[in-house]
Amino acid sequence: MASYTLNQAAFDHAVELIERRQYVLRSDWGERQPRAREQNRFLASHSWEEYAAWHLGLTEGAADETKARYAFVYGDLRRVHRTGIIAVHFRAAEWRHKAIELAAHELLQVLDKKAGIAR
Repeated sequence: MASYTLNQAAFDHAVELIERRQYVLRSDWGERQPRAREQNRFLASHSWEEYAAWHLGLTEGAADETKARYAFVYGDLRRVHRTGIIAVHFRAAEWRHKAIELAAHELLQVLDKKAGIAR
């Protein structure tokens, strides 16, 4: 099983997007999650650093500037998706990637508070 470290820059990017209200509260993540074609299109006009900012995990041992390096995508490369954060949280918890799980949980709290969902 791969090991991951938290991509702090991606976490910070997500918080910034949430603060700017660049999020989607309800979506079908299975339909909205970026596919290879969307990722390739994004990379054709953006830097690897910008691509990395959409992934909460960095795959240990994978080379920089390869798709294999970046894991746990939380948005559609334009906006944060609440369902994307939930998917990251669930998958990280399932496979015991604690740092990613906790970061996703924190993002969910930040998003819900900003959106007025938290009570």
